[in-house]
This record gives sequence, structure tokens and C-alpha cells, in this order.
Amino acid sequence: MKQLGKASLKKHYAIFVMACLIAAFLGVEFGGSLTFSQAQTYEDTAQQIENDWYGDGTYLVKTSVDRVAWGDVLQAIAQGDTQAGKDVAQQIEEEEIAQAQEGSPILTRTRGVLAGVLNSLSSGSILATLVSAVASITGSKNLGLVVLIALGALLAFGFWFFVTNVFPVAVRRVFLEGMLYEKVTAQRFVFLLRVKKWLKASGTMLVRTIFYSLWCLTIAGAFIKRYSYFLVPYIVAENPDIKCTDAITLSRKMMKGHKWECFLFELSFLGWGMLGFLTLGLFNVLFTNPYKTAALTRYYAQRRQEAKEQGLPGAQLLFDTYLFEKAPQQVLEKTYGDVRQVMEHPEEPEEKPCGWRGFLSRNFGVLLLRREEDVAYEKRRADYVRVRAMMDDLAGEAYPVRLYPIPENQRRKLVESLNYMRGYSVWSLLSMFLGISLFGWLWEVGLFLVSYGVLANRGSLHGPWLPIYGAGSVLILVLLYRLRKRPALEFTAAVVLCGFLEYMTSLVMEISTGGTKWWDYSGYFLNLDGRICAEGLLVFGLGGMAIVYVVAPLLDNLLRKVNQKVLMAVCSVLMVVFAADAVYSHFVPNTGLGVTDVPDLVAEEQAEDTAG
Repeated sequence: MKQLGKASLKKHYAIFVMACLIAAFLGVEFGGSLTFSQAQTYEDTAQQIENDWYGDGTYLVKTSVDRVAWGDVLQAIAQGDTQAGKDVAQQIEEEEIAQAQEGSPILTRTRGVLAGVLNSLSSGSILATLVSAVASITGSKNLGLVVLIALGALLAFGFWFFVTNVFPVAVRRVFLEGMLYEKVTAQRFVFLLRVKKWLKASGTMLVRTIFYSLWCLTIAGAFIKRYSYFLVPYIVAENPDIKCTDAITLSRKMMKGHKWECFLFELSFLGWGMLGFLTLGLFNVLFTNPYKTAALTRYYAQRRQEAKEQGLPGAQLLFDTYLFEKAPQQVLEKTYGDVRQVMEHPEEPEEKPCGWRGFLSRNFGVLLLRREEDVAYEKRRADYVRVRAMMDDLAGEAYPVRLYPIPENQRRKLVESLNYMRGYSVWSLLSMFLGISLFGWLWEVGLFLVSYGVLANRGSLHGPWLPIYGAGSVLILVLLYRLRKRPALEFTAAVVLCGFLEYMTSLVMEISTGGTKWWDYSGYFLNLDGRICAEGLLVFGLGGMAIVYVVAPLLDNLLRKVNQKVLMAVCSVLMVVFAADAVYSHFVPNTGLGVTDVPDLVAEEQAEDTAG
């Protein structure tokens, strides 16, 4: 079993190590493996938190790098009152902002939503705010603190129940599929979600925990019942629809007469554990944990085989045959017929658009006019993308998800219609440019109205549009077309592209207008020359993902239903108006309230806050 475990680890080293490392960070298993990340020098340990009270009752905080502000705020609220907690949080926030301003201007955080969230979390002011809110409703400060603590306990239990408690099942599923198959993807961590059994698996593991905790109250229960319930995570990973009592009973029966054997098997890894101890847990992270789990997964496979052969009551509930033997090829061919059909056509079929039209279509997803052959080619590409992930299933290299006894979620019609690998006609792109520019204008006007109570025409143009939003969206759709199959890379590229676009737009507009600043992110957390900031780039990245995978396909579906001649006429008129506005605004730009005097408004707002 150890040799087979090593073979599985060799095939799937990266994902096995990742599974165990995530479990360690979540506190699920292997917690001692993270010792190397917690090692401190003597000087680090010597810097302790010094909290003291002045004689007049005000709170003094002498901070260190490792101080946890939330504890200070809670202590102040508990010993004094809510106002004391707010004072402590404000003092901490001011100190942290001052420290940030003494360093790089990029790290200042005096303005913006991201800065506000970061400051409230790091200073602990969010706790005082919550206590005040609850106290204002209940009329009792003490009750507010009790409610806050109860809410925190509830949230902690929720995280434990839905994540920590059930994650061992997800880990076992990954290791089970890795026994037989050559490929296991990170998507298998959400296997329970795909079969809609996450909640049921969480309930089963909760019952197991309760039973084991009760047995730990006895002298021998902690040892004996540990091995009686040892196989429950594996059983649930194979059949998450099993009743909790059935899973526990089946584990007990399968481990009857094998508890000491399992103990000795675990004990055989003691030498590897000692080596991990000498390396502060690093060797455990890189080898021992995944190796041991892979070997114990083989142990479960042996116990399961014996239970099946002996006709053990309840063994019929272990129904996932293809975890332990590969499906016959004829069964795979029948089940994955659509995959075979797509595999027989290359990714770039012979009927693909050719010449310069094909170049635009293949590399930028741009169609000058939507012809029937373009639509057919687009459909073939959509089919290819849809079943590409299942090619390994058909080849017998990955677990055949379609043969699992509990059907995994199939894509709904709406999702099917959101073919993000489609090409967009020029008229669709122009329509989306105008529509998203209008949405950007409404978004900016709305945000400014909420923030400052002033209705202002945002942007340098006089019309109701902000072209940076539309241009950014269209550039993401066109320039990043070939990255759409890889969402993580698409997101990163969208952030870089939009950041470059916003920075250069700010720079060019400032130079062309004699130094006028159209926006200034100075004071925002992680800003660059006040032209771009982390908050804006994050919004652009997330918005870009929404545009590529949801918004643009939906808009294109609607635009296809519009008469093309009407669409072309409307787009042409609006583009002429937009061009005229752009030319006029170049010579007479929209300036003034809410556009180029935002820093003055901010200064006024800060002065009012100070005076108040």
C-alpha cells in the first residue's frame, strides 16, 4: 500500500501537496506542518503588546508589528464602554495611516472604499461600529457586546460546519480519484457542490464529530472510536448521499478487527514525521502528509474490497465502481458520444474563416458581418470548449463524471447560451461600446451623488458617456480574445490592460490640457502617481470578467434579435454624435464641479469633518 501510495503521489504531486497544505491552513488536518511558517527570532518574540490606562481613564496603546487591534478594541469595550472602543480604534487607525504615509505614497490609505475597508478591519473600528449599531437597537451596551460575540461565534461555527468540517471529504475525493487516473484537476475539490451534496456531507461529518467527542469522555473511547470512525470521510467521499448513521455504522463494521492494524500502519510513518519535525514541518508539507494520505487511501480501498467480497451489510452503499476500476471503452464511447464527435474535428476546422477575415476571427473574435458560415464556425468552437474538459474522461485518463451514480449538474440553457468564445460583429462591438460608456457615466454620476450629494456631469465630454468604460470593455473582448479559455490569465491581463489604459488616458489628457487633472487617486490605497489605484484596478478586473463571460454574450444575444439594418442605422447616428462631442470637447472640455475640482471637494469634506 505504501508503494502504491508513492506511485499515486508521483503522478499527482502538485495537487496532493496543495490539498494537504490547504487542509493545514484551514486547521482541518496536518496543523503541526506549518511550524516553519510561524518560526520567530528572539527579537520578534520580545516585542509584546503593551496596553495601559491613563489615570483619567483614556486608553493608551503602544503598538507593535504583531499586535492584533481587534483584541484591543474588544478589551476597551468590555472594560469601559463603546466610546472607549471607538477611541482606541481611531487612535490605531491614525497611527497606521501615519506609518503608511511615512513610507511610499503608493501605500497611503486616506481615501476610497478599499482604504476605508482596510482601515476599519485593521484598526478594529468595525467592531465598535457593530456594537453601537446593536446597542442603538436594543438600548443596552452590554447586550450589544453579547450579540456581537454571539454573532462571531455563529459565524465561526458556520465556517467550521461548511468548510473545515467537510473539507476532509473533498481531500479524500481527490486522493481517491488519483489512485487510478492519470489526471485530477482542482475542480474536483468542489465535487460535493457539483452533485449538490455539500450540505448533506457536512451534516454527516458533524454527527461523526459529535459521536467521537462524546466517546472521548470515556477512558478508551478516544483511541478506539478514532479508528472505528476512521473510514467515514472516505465513505462520504465515495457516496455523499449516504445517511449519517449508515456511514458511521459501515465504518465501524469495516474497521472491526482492523483497528490495531490501522494504528500500526499509521505508526509506520513515525520516522517520516520525525524528519518533518527536524525541518520545522517543511518536509511534512512537501512529502509526508500527501504520502501518508495516499497510502491510507489505498488502505480504504483494501477495506472496501474485503467488505464487498464478504457481503458486509451496507457495503452496497459503496457504489462508485469507477473509482476503483476503469470503465469499459464501449461504455465511455456511448456516454461521451458528443465528446467523440467534437474530438474528431480539430479545434480549427477546415471550414474556418480564411484570409484577413479568418485572421480577425481567430485572433480577435471580430466578425465584420455575421454570415451563416461564421455562425456555424462559432457553434463548432462553442461545442469544442464545452466538451474539452471531458476529453480526458473519454480517454480513460480522468474520472468519468458522467458515469457517477449521482448525476453532476448539467449546464442550464442560459449558461449554454453564454458562449463566451463567440465572435462579435463590428456593429455588436460598437453597440456595446456606446451602451457600456453610458453605463459608466451613470455609475460615476451615481457614486458622486451618493458620496458628495452633488449631481455632476462626470467626464471630459459633454454627453452622457464615459468612453474609458466602453473602450476598456471592447479592448478586453478583442485584444484578450485568445485568453478566454483561461479565466485566471484573462483576469490578470484585464487588470494590466485597464491599468495601462487608465494611466495613459490620465497622462495624455493632463498633457493635452495644460496640466488639468481629470481624476486623482492620491490617498487611495496602492495608487500610482494618483492616476490608478488598486481599488479601481480590482473593479476593472472583476468588471472585465463579467463583461467577457456574462454581459457581452447576453447583450450580443439581444442584439442578434434586433433587425440588423435598424441596428446599423442607430449605431451610425450615435457614433456620429459621439464623434462630434469628442471633437468639440477636445477644444472646450467639460470642467468644473465634480470633474476637475474633486480634490477641493475632498478637502472641504475633510475640513467639515474636522470642524464637526
